[in-house]
Amino acid sequence: MKNIKFYQVDAFTNQPFKGNPAAICILEEELSTATMLQIAAENNLAETAFVQKSADGFNLRWFTPTVEVHLCGHATLATSHILWQEGILQTNETARYHTLSGLLIAKKKGEWIEIDLPAQENRPVEVPEEVLAALHVQPIRTAYSDRYIIELQTPEEVVNAKPDFNVLRHHEMVIITSKGGPSIPYDFVSRTFGPSVGVDEDPVTGSSHCSLAPYYAQQLNKTEFFAYQASERGGEMKLELKGDRVLLSGHAVTLISGTLMI
Repeated sequence: MKNIKFYQVDAFTNQPFKGNPAAICILEEELSTATMLQIAAENNLAETAFVQKSADGFNLRWFTPTVEVHLCGHATLATSHILWQEGILQTNETARYHTLSGLLIAKKKGEWIEIDLPAQENRPVEVPEEVLAALHVQPIRTAYSDRYIIELQTPEEVVNAKPDFNVLRHHEMVIITSKGGPSIPYDFVSRTFGPSVGVDEDPVTGSSHCSLAPYYAQQLNKTEFFAYQASERGGEMKLELKGDRVLLSGHAVTLISGTLMI
């Protein structure tokens, strides 16, 4: 039997039961990909992260309940939070992660955690009519990075959208977004849907903001943003676009700690 240290963390929030929950498994020895996927399916969260010490930092992998993904911002933030909370890293130490998206860096900056992620460039594209019909929205602008970006006129349209997930299950991931309005403090708001990867709506999505930061840098002619993901749980983050990287900052709260016994 293997005993694996296990944590559940709410990321991109400073309140329990908000933001995006991630499971964190700290490995003393390697697990098979099949076992990691079984654990992720059992957890049934948007992502489960598996982190293991390496010669130069940590190896980090992320799984939805159905697939391994190449990048997950909120689970990286949550993993960093646990490494500092448990004293695996000192608060002045940098977390270095070897991942399918290359080397990722995380730093603790006061109450905020900053993670350095790859920016995803976007290009104008027409979104399939079936996708727009499933979202019940009228876009003012559309683009594609590693997922569709659909810009709407107002934050209210983003909040009130009611997608047909059965249709979206046959398409790539989708972001709906809008610029912020005069009544809110955010530069932009968004929601992310990923039925094709086993997550109907992701509560707060770091990887989507790796696409949205370059997108809004073009639209707003600036490189620093305060953003909100308008899911039912909700979550906020600070962003800075620096060349081909996005510095993404948020809070995290530990909700559960325990042991997996497999």
